[in-house]
Amino acid sequence: MDFLKPSTVLDLANIRDALVRMEDTIVFNLIERSQFYSSPSVYEPNKFKIPNFKGSFLDYTLLKTEITHSELRRYEAPDELSFFKKELPKPLLPPINYPKILTSYSKEINVNNEIKEYYVNKIVPVISARKGEQLENLGSCTLCDIDCLQSISRRIHFGRFVAEAKFQQETERFKKLILDKDITGLNEAITNQAVEDKILVRLIEKGKAYGTDPTLKYSQNIQSKVRPKLLAQIYKDWIIPLTKQVEIDYLLRRLEEPDTFETESAEEGDDSAA
Repeated sequence: MDFLKPSTVLDLANIRDALVRMEDTIVFNLIERSQFYSSPSVYEPNKFKIPNFKGSFLDYTLLKTEITHSELRRYEAPDELSFFKKELPKPLLPPINYPKILTSYSKEINVNNEIKEYYVNKIVPVISARKGEQLENLGSCTLCDIDCLQSISRRIHFGRFVAEAKFQQETERFKKLILDKDITGLNEAITNQAVEDKILVRLIEKGKAYGTDPTLKYSQNIQSKVRPKLLAQIYKDWIIPLTKQVEIDYLLRRLEEPDTFETESAEEGDDSAA
Protein backbone atom coordinates (compact mmCIF):
# COMPACT_ATOMS: atom_id res chain seq x y z
CA MET A 1 0.00 0.00 0.00
CA ASP A 2 1.44 3.34 -1.13
CA PHE A 3 -0.37 6.55 -0.15
CA LEU A 4 1.13 8.26 -3.18
CA LYS A 5 -0.69 5.71 -5.37
CA PRO A 6 -4.42 5.83 -4.53
CA SER A 7 -5.28 2.63 -6.37
CA THR A 8 -3.10 0.62 -3.99
CA VAL A 9 -4.78 2.18 -0.95
CA LEU A 10 -8.33 1.60 -2.16
CA ASP A 11 -7.75 -2.03 -3.02
CA LEU A 12 -9.69 -4.10 -0.51
CA ALA A 13 -7.09 -6.86 -0.57
CA ASN A 14 -4.39 -4.36 0.41
CA ILE A 15 -6.64 -2.91 3.10
CA ARG A 16 -7.22 -6.39 4.48
CA ASP A 17 -3.47 -7.06 4.64
CA ALA A 18 -2.91 -3.74 6.42
CA LEU A 19 -5.60 -4.55 9.00
CA VAL A 20 -4.04 -7.95 9.66
CA ARG A 21 -0.66 -6.30 10.34
CA MET A 22 -2.34 -3.81 12.66
CA GLU A 23 -3.66 -6.75 14.68
CA ASP A 24 -0.07 -7.74 15.48
CA THR A 25 0.77 -4.24 16.68
CA ILE A 26 -2.35 -3.97 18.84
CA VAL A 27 -1.87 -7.43 20.37
CA PHE A 28 1.77 -6.76 21.25
CA ASN A 29 0.92 -3.33 22.69
CA LEU A 30 -1.80 -4.79 24.88
CA ILE A 31 0.61 -7.50 26.03
CA GLU A 32 3.13 -4.79 26.94
CA ARG A 33 0.50 -2.95 28.96
CA SER A 34 -0.54 -6.12 30.76
CA GLN A 35 2.70 -6.29 32.73
CA PHE A 36 1.73 -3.21 34.78
CA TYR A 37 -0.86 -2.52 37.45
CA SER A 38 -4.02 -0.60 36.58
CA SER A 39 -2.43 2.62 37.94
CA PRO A 40 -5.61 4.73 38.20
CA SER A 41 -3.69 7.87 39.18
CA VAL A 42 -2.41 8.11 35.60
CA TYR A 43 -5.95 8.73 34.37
CA GLU A 44 -7.24 10.97 37.17
CA PRO A 45 -7.61 14.63 36.11
CA ASN A 46 -5.23 17.00 37.88
CA LYS A 47 -3.84 14.25 40.12
CA PHE A 48 -0.34 15.57 39.47
CA LYS A 49 0.53 19.27 39.44
CA ILE A 50 1.56 20.06 35.89
CA PRO A 51 2.31 23.73 35.11
CA ASN A 52 -0.17 25.35 32.71
CA PHE A 53 -2.08 22.13 32.13
CA LYS A 54 -5.40 20.76 33.32
CA GLY A 55 -6.03 17.10 32.77
CA SER A 56 -4.65 13.67 33.50
CA PHE A 57 -1.02 12.61 33.33
CA LEU A 58 -1.96 10.42 30.35
CA ASP A 59 -3.47 13.43 28.57
CA TYR A 60 -0.37 15.51 29.22
CA THR A 61 2.05 12.85 28.03
CA LEU A 62 -0.10 12.04 24.99
CA LEU A 63 -0.23 15.74 24.06
CA LYS A 64 3.55 16.12 24.38
CA THR A 65 4.02 12.96 22.27
CA GLU A 66 1.68 14.25 19.59
CA ILE A 67 3.44 17.61 19.49
CA THR A 68 6.68 15.84 18.61
CA HIS A 69 4.96 13.55 16.13
CA SER A 70 3.23 16.53 14.51
CA GLU A 71 6.59 18.23 13.98
CA LEU A 72 7.71 15.02 12.29
CA ARG A 73 4.72 15.26 9.89
CA ARG A 74 2.86 12.23 11.27
CA TYR A 75 -0.59 13.79 11.09
CA GLU A 76 -0.15 14.92 7.50
CA ALA A 77 -0.51 11.27 6.49
CA PRO A 78 -4.04 10.29 5.34
CA ASP A 79 -4.20 7.35 7.80
CA GLU A 80 -3.27 9.26 10.99
CA LEU A 81 -5.56 11.24 13.30
CA SER A 82 -4.46 13.01 16.48
CA PHE A 83 -6.14 13.15 19.87
CA PHE A 84 -5.22 16.84 20.36
CA LYS A 85 -5.58 18.47 16.94
CA LYS A 86 -6.02 22.08 18.07
CA GLU A 87 -2.87 22.17 20.19
CA LEU A 88 -0.47 20.74 17.62
CA PRO A 89 2.24 22.71 15.78
CA LYS A 90 2.87 22.63 12.07
CA PRO A 91 5.41 20.08 10.79
CA LEU A 92 9.06 21.04 10.65
CA LEU A 93 9.60 18.79 7.63
CA PRO A 94 8.43 19.95 4.19
CA PRO A 95 4.89 18.86 3.21
CA ILE A 96 4.15 15.82 1.09
CA ASN A 97 1.75 16.36 -1.80
CA TYR A 98 -0.53 13.38 -1.18
CA PRO A 99 -3.04 12.68 -3.94
CA LYS A 100 -6.71 12.81 -3.03
CA ILE A 101 -7.61 9.40 -1.63
CA LEU A 102 -10.43 10.25 0.77
CA THR A 103 -12.95 13.08 0.86
CA SER A 104 -12.00 16.51 2.16
CA TYR A 105 -14.09 15.91 5.31
CA SER A 106 -12.47 12.56 6.10
CA LYS A 107 -10.38 13.85 9.01
CA GLU A 108 -13.53 15.24 10.61
CA ILE A 109 -14.56 11.61 11.15
CA ASN A 110 -12.68 11.30 14.42
CA VAL A 111 -13.73 9.05 17.32
CA ASN A 112 -10.55 9.39 19.36
CA ASN A 113 -12.41 10.72 22.40
CA GLU A 114 -14.56 7.57 22.44
CA ILE A 115 -11.47 5.43 21.96
CA LYS A 116 -9.64 7.00 24.90
CA GLU A 117 -12.66 6.81 27.20
CA TYR A 118 -13.33 3.16 26.41
CA TYR A 119 -9.67 2.20 26.65
CA VAL A 120 -9.21 3.81 30.07
CA ASN A 121 -12.50 2.64 31.59
CA LYS A 122 -13.00 -0.77 29.99
CA ILE A 123 -9.73 -2.17 28.63
CA VAL A 124 -7.16 -1.09 31.23
CA PRO A 125 -9.02 -2.73 34.15
CA VAL A 126 -9.20 -6.12 32.41
CA ILE A 127 -5.71 -6.32 30.92
CA SER A 128 -3.70 -4.96 33.85
CA ALA A 129 -1.57 -7.35 35.90
CA ARG A 130 -3.30 -6.23 39.11
CA LYS A 131 -5.44 -3.44 40.48
CA GLY A 132 -3.67 -0.60 42.22
CA GLU A 133 -0.61 1.59 41.84
CA GLN A 134 3.02 0.96 40.97
CA LEU A 135 4.58 4.35 41.61
CA GLU A 136 7.89 3.35 40.05
CA ASN A 137 6.19 2.39 36.79
CA LEU A 138 3.74 5.24 36.19
CA GLY A 139 5.82 6.64 33.33
CA SER A 140 6.34 3.28 31.66
CA CYS A 141 2.67 2.46 32.05
CA THR A 142 1.72 5.74 30.39
CA LEU A 143 4.03 5.11 27.44
CA CYS A 144 2.38 1.74 26.93
CA ASP A 145 -1.03 3.40 27.05
CA ILE A 146 0.00 5.82 24.31
CA ASP A 147 1.22 2.97 22.09
CA CYS A 148 -2.11 1.18 22.62
CA LEU A 149 -4.20 4.26 21.93
CA GLN A 150 -2.35 5.23 18.78
CA SER A 151 -2.38 1.75 17.26
CA ILE A 152 -6.07 1.20 18.07
CA SER A 153 -6.96 4.64 16.70
CA ARG A 154 -5.18 3.98 13.42
CA ARG A 155 -6.95 0.64 13.04
CA ILE A 156 -10.41 2.01 13.77
CA HIS A 157 -10.03 5.06 11.53
CA PHE A 158 -8.83 2.85 8.68
CA GLY A 159 -12.56 2.26 8.32
CA ARG A 160 -12.60 5.44 6.21
CA PHE A 161 -10.51 3.67 3.56
CA VAL A 162 -12.73 0.59 3.74
CA ALA A 163 -15.80 2.80 3.24
CA GLU A 164 -14.31 4.65 0.26
CA ALA A 165 -13.16 1.44 -1.39
CA LYS A 166 -16.59 -0.15 -1.00
CA PHE A 167 -18.32 3.00 -2.23
CA GLN A 168 -16.22 3.02 -5.38
CA GLN A 169 -16.79 -0.69 -5.89
CA GLU A 170 -20.60 -0.49 -5.56
CA THR A 171 -21.33 3.18 -6.11
CA GLU A 172 -24.98 2.96 -7.18
CA ARG A 173 -25.90 0.65 -4.30
CA PHE A 174 -24.34 2.94 -1.74
CA LYS A 175 -25.77 6.11 -3.31
CA LYS A 176 -29.28 4.78 -2.80
CA LEU A 177 -28.60 3.76 0.80
CA ILE A 178 -27.06 7.16 1.55
CA LEU A 179 -29.92 9.10 -0.05
CA ASP A 180 -32.40 7.02 1.94
CA LYS A 181 -30.31 7.50 5.10
CA ASP A 182 -30.68 3.75 5.52
CA ILE A 183 -28.36 3.06 8.46
CA THR A 184 -29.45 -0.58 8.70
CA GLY A 185 -28.85 -1.09 4.99
CA LEU A 186 -25.43 0.57 5.17
CA ASN A 187 -24.47 -1.63 8.10
CA GLU A 188 -25.50 -4.73 6.17
CA ALA A 189 -23.61 -3.54 3.08
CA ILE A 190 -20.33 -3.09 4.94
CA THR A 191 -20.61 -6.26 7.03
CA ASN A 192 -19.02 -9.55 6.09
CA GLN A 193 -19.77 -11.85 9.02
CA ALA A 194 -17.52 -14.64 7.78
CA VAL A 195 -14.55 -12.25 7.70
CA GLU A 196 -15.34 -10.92 11.18
CA ASP A 197 -15.51 -14.46 12.55
CA LYS A 198 -12.16 -15.21 10.92
CA ILE A 199 -10.62 -12.15 12.59
CA LEU A 200 -11.73 -13.36 16.03
CA VAL A 201 -10.33 -16.85 15.45
CA ARG A 202 -7.05 -15.37 14.24
CA LEU A 203 -6.78 -13.11 17.29
CA ILE A 204 -7.20 -16.06 19.65
CA GLU A 205 -4.46 -17.94 17.82
CA LYS A 206 -2.17 -14.91 17.89
CA GLY A 207 -2.78 -14.49 21.60
CA LYS A 208 -1.77 -18.10 22.17
CA ALA A 209 1.28 -17.90 19.91
CA TYR A 210 2.65 -14.56 21.05
CA GLY A 211 2.20 -15.19 24.74
CA THR A 212 4.61 -12.56 25.94
CA ASP A 213 6.29 -9.79 24.01
CA PRO A 214 10.00 -10.66 23.68
CA THR A 215 11.03 -7.04 23.21
CA LEU A 216 10.06 -5.99 26.77
CA LYS A 217 10.40 -2.37 25.77
CA TYR A 218 9.60 -0.84 29.14
CA SER A 219 10.47 -3.46 31.70
CA GLN A 220 12.81 -6.37 32.26
CA ASN A 221 10.20 -8.18 34.34
CA ILE A 222 8.33 -11.12 32.90
CA GLN A 223 4.97 -9.92 31.66
CA SER A 224 1.48 -11.05 32.47
CA LYS A 225 -0.30 -12.48 29.45
CA VAL A 226 -3.50 -11.11 27.98
CA ARG A 227 -6.01 -13.94 27.72
CA PRO A 228 -6.44 -14.81 24.01
CA LYS A 229 -10.24 -14.84 24.28
CA LEU A 230 -10.11 -11.38 25.82
CA LEU A 231 -8.29 -10.04 22.76
CA ALA A 232 -11.04 -11.42 20.55
CA GLN A 233 -13.70 -10.00 22.86
CA ILE A 234 -12.17 -6.51 22.68
CA TYR A 235 -12.34 -6.68 18.88
CA LYS A 236 -15.84 -8.13 18.81
CA ASP A 237 -17.40 -5.78 21.35
CA TRP A 238 -15.58 -2.59 20.53
CA ILE A 239 -12.95 -2.32 17.77
CA ILE A 240 -15.03 -3.82 14.95
CA PRO A 241 -18.28 -2.00 15.89
CA LEU A 242 -16.47 1.34 16.23
CA THR A 243 -14.74 0.78 12.89
CA LYS A 244 -18.17 0.26 11.35
CA GLN A 245 -19.40 3.45 12.97
CA VAL A 246 -16.51 5.29 11.30
CA GLU A 247 -17.41 3.70 7.96
CA ILE A 248 -21.07 4.68 8.24
CA ASP A 249 -20.26 8.23 9.42
CA TYR A 250 -17.98 8.59 6.40
CA LEU A 251 -20.52 7.16 3.96
CA LEU A 252 -23.43 9.28 5.19
CA ARG A 253 -21.56 12.37 3.98
CA ARG A 254 -20.10 10.80 0.86
CA LEU A 255 -22.52 12.48 -1.57
CA GLU A 256 -21.21 15.88 -0.46
CA GLU A 257 -18.42 15.06 -2.91
CA PRO A 258 -20.15 12.95 -5.56
CA ASP A 259 -17.38 12.80 -8.14
CA THR A 260 -15.30 9.64 -8.21
CA PHE A 261 -11.66 10.39 -7.59
CA GLU A 262 -9.20 10.06 -10.41
CA THR A 263 -7.36 6.86 -9.56
CA GLU A 264 -5.71 4.13 -11.50
CA SER A 265 -8.04 1.24 -12.18
CA ALA A 266 -7.65 -1.20 -9.31
CA GLU A 267 -8.43 -4.86 -9.62
CA GLU A 268 -11.56 -5.87 -7.78
CA GLY A 269 -10.85 -7.98 -4.74
CA ASP A 270 -13.20 -9.89 -2.52
CA ASP A 271 -15.09 -7.84 0.05
CA SER A 272 -12.83 -9.00 2.83
CA ALA A 273 -12.05 -6.02 5.03
CA ALA A 274 -13.80 -5.46 8.34
